[in-house]
Amino acid sequence: MADQPATIDEYISAFPADVQIILEKVRRSIRRAAPTAGETISYQMPTITLNGRYLVYFAAWKHHIALYPVPASDEAFERELAPYRAAKGTVRFLLRKPIPYDLIERWVALLVRQRVDSGE
Repeated sequence: MADQPATIDEYISAFPADVQIILEKVRRSIRRAAPTAGETISYQMPTITLNGRYLVYFAAWKHHIALYPVPASDEAFERELAPYRAAKGTVRFLLRKPIPYDLIERWVALLVRQRVDSGE
């Protein structure tokens, strides 16, 4: 993308149709877990905000979709995330494999709970 997109819709529309479909499904999964969240572009990536602060970023790359940050969680959830871990705070879902949208939704729900529990 040559120009920085102003909206998430612009960001998504800059990708091939098959990737657009995946990005929209990721977006919907996030919105189901955080229905009152806002949307913006930050660091040239789609950013979902809660109470004016970032909650989760997602981005498309050549071979994968990445989401940031990874919430602190229990061992069972960590085991589910393990195959997708790219770094301590990043997960990558390969475009050539099925995307675990339910896992993304549960992940964002955990981020929302942690935010609410911390009083932010």
